[in-house]
Amino acid sequence: MDALVAQLQMQYRNYTVSLYQQGFLDDQFTELKKLQDDASPDFVAEVLSLFFDDCVKLIGNMARALDHTGTVDFSQVGASVHQLKGSSSSVGAKKVKGLCVTFKDYCEANNYEGCVRCLQQVDIEFKALKTKLQDMFNLEKQIIQAGGKVPQVDIN
Repeated sequence: MDALVAQLQMQYRNYTVSLYQQGFLDDQFTELKKLQDDASPDFVAEVLSLFFDDCVKLIGNMARALDHTGTVDFSQVGASVHQLKGSSSSVGAKKVKGLCVTFKDYCEANNYEGCVRCLQQVDIEFKALKTKLQDMFNLEKQIIQAGGKVPQVDIN
């Protein structure tokens, strides 16, 4: 049992570090993880669940707004991008946040093609992040089920 826990913990450490190295997460995610404790063991998962729900809603809003070729309200799209950027920043979603910066520039320039490309990229990166974080949470559950403790991962 101890060997299994040690193996899962090492896998968890390596996987978490890879998410930072690949640019999916930044230091804000580390800060978010620090807020989780025994009194609120699902804190990060709950915050990220809200973030994911918010992303789906905002991406849908932006897609609908951009579906009106020629009559796009770029300020409306920009407001959704701004909200998504803030949400991404607060949870440490580095790639999504970075794309939002470019997306906002396209909105301000009323660049329809740039906005559509950015929306597609944001959707792809959001889905990739969600999958990777779900995998990370699954590893956490496996560690706990095996009788271990989820290790703190020092990124710096």
